Formats: sequence, structure tokens, C-alpha cells
Amino acid sequence: METTRGKILLVDDDPGLLRLLSLRLKSFGHEVKAVESGEEALVALDAFRPETVITDLRMERIDGMQLLDEIHRRQPSLPVLIITAHGTIPDAVAATQRGAFGFLTKPIEKTQLQDQVVKALRVSGAAAEMRVSFEEIITRSPAMEEVLARARMVAQSDTSLLITGQSGTGKELLARAIHNASKRADNPFLAINCGAIPEQLLESELFGHQRGAFTGAVGSHTGIFKAANGGTLLLDEIGDMPIGLQMKLLRVLQEGEVRPVGSTQSTSVDVRVLSATHRDLPKRMAEGMFREDLFYRLNVVNLHLPPLSARREDIPVLVTGFLEHLAKARQEPHKIYAPEAMELLVSASWPGNVRHLYNVVEQNVVLSATRVISARVVQDALGGKSDELPSYNDARAEFTRSYLTQLLNITDGNVSQAAKLAKRNRTDFYKLLSRFQIDPAGFKPTRHTVAN
Repeated sequence: METTRGKILLVDDDPGLLRLLSLRLKSFGHEVKAVESGEEALVALDAFRPETVITDLRMERIDGMQLLDEIHRRQPSLPVLIITAHGTIPDAVAATQRGAFGFLTKPIEKTQLQDQVVKALRVSGAAAEMRVSFEEIITRSPAMEEVLARARMVAQSDTSLLITGQSGTGKELLARAIHNASKRADNPFLAINCGAIPEQLLESELFGHQRGAFTGAVGSHTGIFKAANGGTLLLDEIGDMPIGLQMKLLRVLQEGEVRPVGSTQSTSVDVRVLSATHRDLPKRMAEGMFREDLFYRLNVVNLHLPPLSARREDIPVLVTGFLEHLAKARQEPHKIYAPEAMELLVSASWPGNVRHLYNVVEQNVVLSATRVISARVVQDALGGKSDELPSYNDARAEFTRSYLTQLLNITDGNVSQAAKLAKRNRTDFYKLLSRFQIDPAGFKPTRHTVAN
């Protein structure tokens, strides 16, 4: 039996069957989230990020078909297995017509359960080793989930990929994830920025050179194609590659051989080539700056990463991940954002995309004197006018919020002690915290382990 493992969301309103199936799935090595209703399943969909869903057909309020429709609206590529009570033909036909990956009939045999789950995980590209490859890419955006689903599907092949998107959207991160999920994962992943190296040196960096091939070539140089042999090469900013080198690159891609500068001998190489650019390549072709034949050679499959402004639902979860990473790296308590500060982050334009967001979060963590990062700290980092005079109500609210956070910082989140310091009764103090959406749990000391 196959040992493919994945994250399974299990939905059934029968507690006994839910427990039985959960135990069976866990015995196969799967990570299981078991819930008793469609409503709980939709909440778990974002928080748990399953790779396959198994749901009963007959449930109260939201049944299996309705849940299937909503899952596919949010994550079209997520496989869903439907449990039917009697395995009737109409149930099976209806489920598959509406996009179910398959169905399981009661009583569910152990081998049938594992076989169906393995097939679903194989299609979704959700083996444990692949999940690790893509886990650094944090998202809850349907558009981004679709990109990742397509990336998983093509990761195991040697198909040429062109990754497009604005600067800072994570093109190299996606390329690394694809390599790590491929059959080449044990071999090198190398990247070269085609727009950052002068044309005279770029050819040598790509294909290598012989000693004495040009002035300054005091020794031989392997070149990145040979160095990546057996692995994956990312040609970053391919849209900025000089036109004179594009024909030489095309020849290497067609023939699978490289000829170092100054040499008459070619050497075979086995390299999967991924390319990335923020440029509009069809426009570059129309301007005569990019070869059409090279474009079609590289653009067998196109993965377009949306800008951060088009996936604002990702900002809170990205920020949470960045805060956790920075807390571990700096060996400091975990900081949080005040609600108004998070609103500023979500509404900002982010011309530098995810890279820009990370830089702002890091700056906020460094410059915030308290555990709660205020809106003013964020505003300053985003270029807001710090000398603008606030209204009386805004100033009073800001003072109150700052005062409450200082009290909670002093008392490590102990509400009773903070209320005594403020000379307010505990009930009134809780009301103030609720009014300003301050969670005292965020001020309690936490232990952080640092990865070696």
C-alpha cells in the first residue's frame, strides 16, 4: 500500500463514524482535522489548509453537496470525497457531476478509504514532501491557491515554466518550491539575474569560459548551466537578457548542450529551466527586444503571481508569519499589531508587494517600544505625516489605548493588577479593553524556542 501522507479535513455529523475514520486515517500517517458540521468545515478550510476533504453527504444545515460547492468556489483544485449511506447510483452521479473527486460507500472498508485518499493526494500534489516544499508560501487567496495548485501539478515534470508578476511577489520562492517538489530536488537549484550582469560577463556566467578566452580570463570557469546539471536553473528577469545572448540561450535549450566561451567543444547538460520576469514579454517582442521563438520555448506553462494589492486577504496571515519568524530570529517576545495598525497594513498600496510588507513589519518590530505595534508606528513606516495634528477625539482615543497597553505591559497581561493601577474596577477595565479591541492575552509572557 502507498505511504503518501497528507492533511485531511474529515466532516461527519455522526460522532462514532467520525472517530473511527479519524483513527484509521491517522494510522496511515495522515494529519486529520475532524469536525461535525459543514459550518465548522468552512472555518477549518482556511485555518487548517487541508489537501483533501472527506465529507458525509447527509448532514443538517449544510449538507455534503452544499459544502462541495462552497469548497470549490474557494479552492477549485481541492479534491473532495463524498461519503454516501447506500452508494446509490444517483448519489454517485450527482456528486461527480458537481465536481467531487470520488465517493465512499458505507460501511467504509479500510483499504478503500486509503486507496481513495492516496489517489486524491496524488492529484492535488499533496504528498508530505511536496507540502514541505510549498509550505513557505503563505496564502488564503483563491487566486494564489490556484497558482500553487497548477505549480504542484507541473512540479514533477520537466516542462518549461515562465513565472510572471511584479517585483516582490515571490517568483524565486515559487521556483524554489517547484524544484523542491520535483524529482530533481536532491540536485542543485541555482538562480541567476539576467538583468544584473553586463552582457560581456553574462555569457560567461551562463555557459562558462576557457582560460584566456578574453582579457582577464586567467582561469577556466564552469558556468551556471554546468553547475546546475541534474537540477533546476532559474533565469530570473529573463526579460532583461540582452538580445544578442537570446539566440545562444535558445540553442542550449534546443540541443541540451553548452559551449564555453573560447571553446570549440560542447558539453551535454541535463537542466530544467525555469524563467521569471516582471516585464511584459509580448510588448518586448513587439519592440524587437525579445525573441519570439525563445518566448514560446520558455512559456510552455505560465504561472502569474498576483500583486499583494489583489490578495489583501493574505496580509493578516502573512504578517502573523513574519512576526513569528522575527520573534524567533531576534529571540524576543512575540509582538502584535493594534487593530487600527492592522487596518493600515491591509489598506496600504504595497508597490513592492510581499517583500515590501516584510520590510515594513521588520521595521515596525524594531522601532516599537511596546509589544503592541501602534498605528502611528505603521503610519511612519509607510511614509505618513507624523506631524499632522489629530482631532481631539482621535488624540484622546490614542492616549487611552496607549495608557491601557502600558498598564498591560507592566502587569504582563494581568487584568486585575492593571485595573488596580488604573484605580478602576475590574468590570469597567474589561469594558475599556473591549472598546479598544485590546486582548490582554497578547501581553502575557511567552516562551519561544529557537531553531538550531
